[in-house]
Formats: sequence, C-alpha cells, structure tokens
Amino acid sequence: MQELNAQPLTAAAFAPFGEVIDARIGESFAINAGRTQRHHALAKVDIRDAATPPLISLFVSQPVALPLEVDLLERHPLGSQAFMPLHEERFVVVVAPPGDDIDPSAIRAFVTDGRQGVNYRAGTWHAIHSVLEREGEFLVVDRGGADNLDEREMRIRVVV
Repeated sequence: MQELNAQPLTAAAFAPFGEVIDARIGESFAINAGRTQRHHALAKVDIRDAATPPLISLFVSQPVALPLEVDLLERHPLGSQAFMPLHEERFVVVVAPPGDDIDPSAIRAFVTDGRQGVNYRAGTWHAIHSVLEREGEFLVVDRGGADNLDEREMRIRVVV
C-alpha cells in the first residue's frame, strides 16, 4: 500500500491538478452599492462538451477515519469539479495528473485549512470526498452525466 503524507494545500502545489478556491487570494471588488465584496473568478468551470450543462449541487459528507485508506481514484474527463466547504470544514484532497494511466509516484495528498475549496481540472484523478472532524456541507459545481466518470482501484494510505 502506498503511503502519502498530506501537505498543506497551497495554490502553487495544487496548480498541476486544478485551482484552490480561497477568498483570501485573488481579485475582489465591491458590488451591490458597496454592500457586497465579490471575490471574482476564483476558479473556472470547464465543460468539454455541450451535451450536459454545468450543475450546482450540495454534498453532505460524513467524516473519515485517519489514517485515510483510499481504495480508488476517479476522474471526470468531460468537465471540472469544484468543492467549496460551507462551514469551514477541513478535508483531505488526494490527486494524480490527468491521463489514462496513474503513475503512483505522481499522486499527491493535501489537507485544506477549512476556508479553501478545490476545483479539479477535467481528467484529474482524485479520491472521493473525505471530510475531517465532523459532517460537512459542500457546494459542488460540475458536469453531470453517466459518461463523465472513470474509476481505478488503488491502495493508498494518507497520513495527516
């Protein structure tokens, strides 16, 4: 079984896999007569075809036990997938670069600080959602459709 130590999530470290969604970084400006601060374009929705429109969903996830044992990685080849915690839930992110094969030496693990979300690029391999400490609610933006999911069995242990 491959073992990974989850590193703190940073935009630079996560760049090969997608974007970190964090209101503390990036452009922001006032809108709505100055009553709202818009944190603009923190991530891009990437849909590779027009067959299925982007979806906005709410995921409610139960916490995982540590060390985290990952049995599979999945990817969405036809669109990006974004996860944003709604109540400062920390979660573990396990990713591998896009491609038909998964190179075990390229798999990385990160742990968010509770205010960060992620936007997986289309085709990026990732573990299923793994929230820490308590039940979590997440806003999810992705492309639906049964044709937008591939899975590969893996044996990975993640230490936080």
